[in-house]
Amino acid sequence: MILVTGATGFIGRQLVARLMADGKRVRCLIPEEQESPWENPPDIITGNILDEEALFKAVTGVHVIIHLENAFWWGRPRDLERIELAGTRALIAAARAARVGRIITLSHIGAAPSSAYPLIQIKGMVEEIVRSSGLAYTIIRTGIVFGEQDAFINHIAMLLRAVPLFFLMPGRGEVVLHPIYIDDLVDVLMRSLEQIEVVDTLVEVGGPEYITLEDLIRTVMRVSRAPRVIISVPPYILRWITAVYSRVLPRSLVTMQWLDLLATNRATQLGNTYSYFGIRPRRLEDTLLTYMRGRRYLMPMLRYTFRRRPKGI
Repeated sequence: MILVTGATGFIGRQLVARLMADGKRVRCLIPEEQESPWENPPDIITGNILDEEALFKAVTGVHVIIHLENAFWWGRPRDLERIELAGTRALIAAARAARVGRIITLSHIGAAPSSAYPLIQIKGMVEEIVRSSGLAYTIIRTGIVFGEQDAFINHIAMLLRAVPLFFLMPGRGEVVLHPIYIDDLVDVLMRSLEQIEVVDTLVEVGGPEYITLEDLIRTVMRVSRAPRVIISVPPYILRWITAVYSRVLPRSLVTMQWLDLLATNRATQLGNTYSYFGIRPRRLEDTLLTYMRGRRYLMPMLRYTFRRRPKGI
């Protein structure tokens, strides 16, 4: 039995569908307010990651946990600390009591407890918790994950529709990113279940190319056919603007965590995905062309902005 936390998220939905298609026995821990996104749902335990009773039910009979629960696209610092740190500690305590064999979790390239950026710092602290858990582990650090329902590249496209004349870019756009397509990351997670070589290991994976933030923005403009004038803005000003929008609107297209990811380079060795897992990842622009060209973003932008934020734990 495989337990997946964060199963209704962008990565979790795709992973659970793949696991079930592959004939794996899957269990998902899902908060009460969320509905199952699958037509033929797996075994579902209702409750949050700090609910001891729900965690006990979720980990009973499980041999592997794939821990994807997070709050980094929408949460405030309090949400990050409770869901990422306290939630991981509670999950590991329950897993050890139930004699779970292994935990696999995702992190970010550059994660470090000493980082000056809250998201990257907390991800580094989560890694330390997992390493010292006493469970066999695999930590997979990734570049920014993109796909048809992602909350990064799609949000850039939404911002282009929200402001028709210009686009505010943090800094000079020289930060180097290493995006990876969602299907390639799901392949990585699937293969990590079987490969002994990645047990008790931290692995960094990304796509087949590096790209600067400015080039990424221009690529999204080109593919979505929304040319804009790019205006370079000091990151601290964008953080002020984001703080205001986060207080006014239910959801902001740009969050503090979004800006944390763009604060420094996020790249690893180009061949890691193939070297560790035998996967040849797909190129960014080629993949965007399969679903972004001709897609309308104005209405999705309005629906997202005025949708209620997830309920904090």
